[in-house]
Amino acid sequence: MRTRSPGRRARAALALTALLGGAALTGLPAPAATAAAGPLAVQYRTSAAGATADQSEPWFKVRNTGSAPVQLSQVKIRYYFKADAPGTAYRFACSWAVVGCAAVTGTFGTLPQPTATADRYLEIGFTPSAGTLAPGADTGDLQLRFHRSDWQTLRQSDDHSFGAAQTSYADWDKVTARLAGVTVWGSGPGGDDPTGPTDPADPPGEGGQALFDDFDYASHTDPDLAAHGWSVRSNAGGPGVPGATWDPSKVTFSSSGGTSVMDLETSTAGTGASTTHTEILTRDMKFAYGTYAARVRFSDAPVSGPDGDRVVQTFFTINDLTAPMADDYAEYDFEYLPNGGWGEPSSILYTTSWETYDPDPWQAVNQHSESRRSFAGWHDLVVTIDDSGITYYVDGSHFGTHDAAYLPERPMSINFNQWLIDLEGQSSTAPRAYHQQVDYVLHVKDEVLTPAQVAARIDAYRAAGTTFVDEVPAP
Repeated sequence: MRTRSPGRRARAALALTALLGGAALTGLPAPAATAAAGPLAVQYRTSAAGATADQSEPWFKVRNTGSAPVQLSQVKIRYYFKADAPGTAYRFACSWAVVGCAAVTGTFGTLPQPTATADRYLEIGFTPSAGTLAPGADTGDLQLRFHRSDWQTLRQSDDHSFGAAQTSYADWDKVTARLAGVTVWGSGPGGDDPTGPTDPADPPGEGGQALFDDFDYASHTDPDLAAHGWSVRSNAGGPGVPGATWDPSKVTFSSSGGTSVMDLETSTAGTGASTTHTEILTRDMKFAYGTYAARVRFSDAPVSGPDGDRVVQTFFTINDLTAPMADDYAEYDFEYLPNGGWGEPSSILYTTSWETYDPDPWQAVNQHSESRRSFAGWHDLVVTIDDSGITYYVDGSHFGTHDAAYLPERPMSINFNQWLIDLEGQSSTAPRAYHQQVDYVLHVKDEVLTPAQVAARIDAYRAAGTTFVDEVPAP
């Protein structure tokens, strides 16, 4: 964690004041608030009181002890525990919640400085559908549980946040509650140093919050997919073949090589009506400077049927074009064309940084790098954005650096899609389908990581059993 200046501490206090609807703060938030210091209190009980158990069952109620409403989507609770072994992975579940289990998220993290009673934590969050907590109100029951992924018996008697005697709800300061990134309740074990909220006006280099998703979902209708901020496209329109459908059901999930994998299928039988495209994107545009990474499997040929379609397989960030040639537009692309297109006769991988464009008549301001060869197979894709420019890497090797003139001026969403440029590459009416797969996605706000550091971060998440985390604040 970086040492923050007094000025940043003051901005953190102002941010919390704004979140609480203008309620005055009597002082700056302390590094670890006591039970009486903040606008929230957390009550805890356990439904599995034994020293060992098949699963740990921490139940919570979050109470608004302040004088202003609190947005639950800005609240995070951390329950600290000691892993049974360094490589042990855990899984979270919500049994029942007054606010609805679909509105409750659970992710696992690793403490930077482990103690005798904690080296991991379970972080409980809320989606926007959880709503607002009025002064004096509480969330009602949050009946939660977690277990070892191998379902072996776990030991909880040595866990920092566990209380064997807590069989009915009572205030419990061995868990922490954070509001907009500021710890307002409880104290964590040594080394869990709380962070202040991010000021969107701060320059790049003062972040570190991460989004990580291992794409461990059952289907495109899995409620966790939406709860984790993803939208699977179904609306009509471009890019690509006129009349094509964007089909959410063609975004599927499976296991490959011991990890979960997302699959995007694009198919056609040579007409617009028979063509389906696929896209998944974050609902929020909240990503700007920092590091973006994904492991993506490109394919050169369809899984069946004739080859030759001008298919585009992608990983990119983007915001909306507010007007033709608007200078606050931003887009950063990895685009693989296995059969060529846009004037190219065969396989080419582009990385492109956009300043702006006008769709009609077409004109664009961008900078790109390219490699004309096959990229079929799995590839580690990394792009970093700082105040000096935009740098792209493929499989750990430098691919291209683009000028600072193309830096983002507004936050963006993160996207994957697969689509056909047109139907001119292959005239057959035989059905064919192309597949693009994604292993994971990572964004680290305002920090530039090397490809090796990205790989280490992914390994750490997986060793901890973490399949999803989103610490990146809304702008």
